[in-house]
Amino acid sequence: MHRLTPLSLCLLLGACAGNTSNPADHTRREDARAAQPQPAVAPPAQHEALADSAAPAAATRQRALGKTAAAGVMATQPQRIAPAPAAPPYLAPHERERYGQIDTNPVRQVATAPVSTFSVDVDTGSWSNLRRFLNQGRLPPRDAVRVEECINYFPYDDAPPTGNTPFAVHTELAQAPWNPERLLMRIALKGQDLAKQRLPPANLVFLVDVSGSMRAANKLPLLKSSLKLLVQQLRPQDRIALVTYAGAAGVALPSTAGSDKAAILAAIDALQAGGSTAGASGIELAYQTAQAGFVQGGINRILLATDGDFNVGQTNFEQLKARVEQLRSTGVQLTTLGFGTGNFNEQLMEQMADAGNGAYAYIDTLMEGHKVLVNEMSSTLATIAKDVKIQVEFNPAAVSEYRLIGYENRMLRREDFNNDRIDAGEIGAGHSVTALYELTPAGQRGLIDPLRYGTDPRPATATTARSAELAELAYVRLRYKQPDASTSQRIEHPVRRDTARPLTATSADFRFASAIAGFGQLLRGGTYTGTWTVADARALAASALGADRFGYRGEALRLMDLAAALSPQPPHAAAPLE
Repeated sequence: MHRLTPLSLCLLLGACAGNTSNPADHTRREDARAAQPQPAVAPPAQHEALADSAAPAAATRQRALGKTAAAGVMATQPQRIAPAPAAPPYLAPHERERYGQIDTNPVRQVATAPVSTFSVDVDTGSWSNLRRFLNQGRLPPRDAVRVEECINYFPYDDAPPTGNTPFAVHTELAQAPWNPERLLMRIALKGQDLAKQRLPPANLVFLVDVSGSMRAANKLPLLKSSLKLLVQQLRPQDRIALVTYAGAAGVALPSTAGSDKAAILAAIDALQAGGSTAGASGIELAYQTAQAGFVQGGINRILLATDGDFNVGQTNFEQLKARVEQLRSTGVQLTTLGFGTGNFNEQLMEQMADAGNGAYAYIDTLMEGHKVLVNEMSSTLATIAKDVKIQVEFNPAAVSEYRLIGYENRMLRREDFNNDRIDAGEIGAGHSVTALYELTPAGQRGLIDPLRYGTDPRPATATTARSAELAELAYVRLRYKQPDASTSQRIEHPVRRDTARPLTATSADFRFASAIAGFGQLLRGGTYTGTWTVADARALAASALGADRFGYRGEALRLMDLAAALSPQPPHAAAPLE
């Protein structure tokens, strides 16, 4: 055996130094690592607690649909429906989706408030957005559900107008499906349709968000594919410009004839996402571009495609909306197309379209892009009536209470109806607009106790007058302007009591619209739908599919099935239709 000398021992220790860390060095490295900022990583056992601290409302139970128990869904983070599997050792990204707060329309007494006034709404974005949530296995946030947009997502087969009136007015009356002691009154407007070939020349500006937030597959890539669908529909007399914005705005394609599809498609293909979102500067440039190519008597429209996440320059919601209201005086209309998840600002998209005399649609799939930009191209682009208002006066001798279902952010004052300076909604070619009122007939028990000292505010002066008065349930008035006019025209339509029918005797359109209205109310908490459930809504909708040429109504049944499965309510067999 060789004995180690002091020199050989030193050499041996030196050779081992590369394989064995010096304890002091190790301590210094650990101290340095601890001083550096670390990513927020939660161990699995702590994940749920951290998630709840990030969103305290997630700890509360969502109420069962159709019941009047505790609170609804979260405004920014949808409900956790079922017990989750083992949580990953990290926090999910915080969702920043923004929705305007909606307070459901209350029940009103005819004796004290006999007149209801509101602006029409042809937006459809709420339905496709809630479809996105349901397909992801989540119930939508309560404020993401605007019932009128759900109803108006679907085409209806009401008769079109005759003569020079741009739309026809229809009414229908039957028992309310969720409360047979009450009546449901449907007011339906059917716009005059125009074939694509008969549309006036179009001056279109695509305003496309190419900021970094648009990189996801369901944002810019889907946006580009959707715009290409519209390009294929363009005629030689149509012109297209492409304006983009990220950190700054620019013209990616000057106004180009619709026949030069190769140049337009190449410009769309070249779009890449990156940078911050200076939306306000993009809007200004888009209006300037549209005004430079303005077509007198034609379609002059901006299509804003974005997730609405403006974060550079002018970002104040009210100021952006006010600026768009100013720019609509140029005669250029603004349509908004929403894309994406996580940071989607739906409040901005919906309100900007309203301010810009356009409509809002949410595109969650390429099929929805095809619906909005191909199947419904005429109604998306061509306006046949603007500033359309509806005013309903109820007969206190026949109706004690009423409630307008939806249209919460479209309500107008009574005096606004005759004021042509008050802005209201637009109707596109072929659009269908439906409004539903739930009525309590006089003599039936309502939700509001009658006044102790109340009297009929309009007593009849003669028996014949009283009989005539009782014959009418309500009187519907409408005001609208021709697209290039500044003075409104008026339409009046009485609703007679003797037109009421059993629910099963109504049109398929009435039953289907009622089913969607009930479903939307249930998703918002079901304050006024009693014991009615999603199963009841599905049964009613299934009885009213009609021709369903595009399959939209059949898809609604599947979405109701998803909602029923995700809802924390006990199984319930649908009641037979009466």
